[in-house]
Amino acid sequence: MEIPNIFKQDTINDLISRIEKLTPQTKPIWGTMDVAKMLAHINITYDLNEGRLVSKTPFIMKLILKAFVKPTVVNDEPYKHNSRTAPVFLITDEKDFESEKTKLIANLKTVQAKGEAHFEGKESNSFGKLTSKEWNNLFYKHLDHHFNQFGV
Repeated sequence: MEIPNIFKQDTINDLISRIEKLTPQTKPIWGTMDVAKMLAHINITYDLNEGRLVSKTPFIMKLILKAFVKPTVVNDEPYKHNSRTAPVFLITDEKDFESEKTKLIANLKTVQAKGEAHFEGKESNSFGKLTSKEWNNLFYKHLDHHFNQFGV
């Protein structure tokens, strides 16, 4: 599968268009998260990336993640339905739909504005240094997976 380039404005416009189709009443096709929790779940990726959220991954766990999880996360294949998620990404409390939606749109614009060069060789909390292509795949696949989950 050819992954769209999240660093390009057209891709960001498409993603924002998909976000705009969501409402607080949008129901998932699979899974148990409501739409506000899904948006908050996605925002965690950007909070970790920007240092707004700190999650200490133990050394041995980083080795396991790099060896067994990273290839699935950064490759060109879509995620499977009901894939397991890391504990830091679990959302258990209620979230405000509009706040999370606004935050996600801002996060996407920030990634696009920073561009590929900013992400080339940037350290991931879980996977070590990633190429800009790997960051692109990580970001886009996660968004696409959950947008498909909610039918947008």
